Amino acid sequence: MFEIRKEDQGTVVVSGRLDAANAETALAFLDGVEGQCVIDMGGLEYISSAGLGVLLRTHKRVSTGGSGLKLVNVNPHIRDIFSYSGFDKLFEIEEAS
Repeated sequence: MFEIRKEDQGTVVVSGRLDAANAETALAFLDGVEGQCVIDMGGLEYISSAGLGVLLRTHKRVSTGGSGLKLVNVNPHIRDIFSYSGFDKLFEIEEAS
C-alpha cells in the first residue's frame, strides 16, 4: 500500500511502494508542493522507474523556481536504486541513520 502526506513542518512523507500504480497519485500530490521540497522516504519499500519519473518531474518543476528536492531517511536499498540510475547526482540525499 502506498501513502503520501505532508507533515506540519512541510516535509512530505511517503511509504509503501512508489510504482506505476501509484505514480499519478504521487505526482498529483507533489504538484501541489511549492518551493523547497523535502521528502522523507523512511517508509518507502520500493521505487520503480515510474516513481523515479515522478521525482524527476518534481525536481525539474521546483528547480525552475530556484528551489530543490531533498530526499531524507533513504534506506540502503532505495539509495542503491538512485546510484544505479544516476539519480544520486540530481538529488540531495540523506541516508537513514
